[in-house]
Amino acid sequence: MNDIVAVLGRLYNWQSIIDLSLVALFFYILLRLFRGTQAVQLLRGILVIGLVIAVVTRTVELTAFSWLLRSSSLAVLVAIPVIFQPELRRALERVGRGMPFLNRRVEGATTQQMINEIVKACEQLSDNRYGALIVLEGATGLGEYIDRGTMISGEVSAELLTTIFFPKTALHDGAVLIRDGRVAAAGCVLPLTHRELLDPQLGTRHRAAIGITEQSDALAVAVSEETGAISVARNGRIIRRLDNNRLRRILTEFYDPRTTNADSEQEEVNAEQSVQTQ
Repeated sequence: MNDIVAVLGRLYNWQSIIDLSLVALFFYILLRLFRGTQAVQLLRGILVIGLVIAVVTRTVELTAFSWLLRSSSLAVLVAIPVIFQPELRRALERVGRGMPFLNRRVEGATTQQMINEIVKACEQLSDNRYGALIVLEGATGLGEYIDRGTMISGEVSAELLTTIFFPKTALHDGAVLIRDGRVAAAGCVLPLTHRELLDPQLGTRHRAAIGITEQSDALAVAVSEETGAISVARNGRIIRRLDNNRLRRILTEFYDPRTTNADSEQEEVNAEQSVQTQ
């Protein structure tokens, strides 16, 4: 407590105020980056434990305990990055995605043609109740998942996509990854989300769609084999039961964020309501 009073007592010039503000801003940004992940609870627990230890060691003379804390500080600094490795990676990717001049987007008239082919394929797959999972790569590279699949390197067409996801083909169970406007690979295995999905209609494809968008800025389109419903996942959220127009609008916005409008903002709100998670 005396240390806190001493710090507040030194706030007599603008340099000290800026110094304290930067520290507060650092923790605020840290919590914002980890928001929505399990790391938030771990981070809060570490902060609470650290605060309690600091108060106890300052108010009570504990020589052995203080020595133990000083000796284990290096091990704690090494352990924290290991514990928070997935969250730190995701946070750094968010920082990188926040720089538009570094983001890779497909340009030209081929973009709209590709979108039309994807929408056409999803419509046919939905009508025939063929399950499908199509992932569009964003700024975050998905090379590790592409390498694990079967290389295709073909133009995006409704015929190619419907053939891949035909139930009798060998690649229909995996995901198709689209990179730079081309089908890069098929039969790709994606990470599943660890969140508990309470809706029984959300199967493995939907869990994979949410999982890949939790770890990257990709967009995933899933077609349900049971209901034929078309869903889109992005940023760990899923929007379900889309028609062709809404799907086309979301895909267009993904490749050209300048097309964002009130409808797409409302869809982000509906995404929270369309899937119940715990």
